[in-house]
Amino acid sequence: MEFSDLARLAVWTLSGAVLLTLLMVIDSLFTKYKDFQELKKGNLAVTIRLVMKIFAQGFILTYVLEGSSSIVNAWLISFISFIVLLVLESTVEFVLRRWGDLNLNEGTERGNVAHGLFAGTLHVVGALIITAALSI
Repeated sequence: MEFSDLARLAVWTLSGAVLLTLLMVIDSLFTKYKDFQELKKGNLAVTIRLVMKIFAQGFILTYVLEGSSSIVNAWLISFISFIVLLVLESTVEFVLRRWGDLNLNEGTERGNVAHGLFAGTLHVVGALIITAALSI
């Protein structure tokens, strides 16, 4: 492995980590409760949802980084994908509240593991759909 390969590895890895952190901070602005405060309190439902959110974002980021020739392009596509995922999640949660009388955010905050798992699954499935759409 050459120095240029190591430098590229370091730059792209750091870039991916920074982007993932930024996206999770932005995501926290749209969450009614504070993920890390709930995690510290031992709220398993929030922890499950948070882990699945991070996995979903990491999955999208992995797919985008593999297919991008520039960091700027990767960041742009990742950010747009994040917005699409946020809209998908919000739409499904709205429909579930409206017609299913199911509030995933409220249930997750109360520690209902089923709600947290369901909400986290929305992130993962959304990430699978987005990466499939990106491959078309």
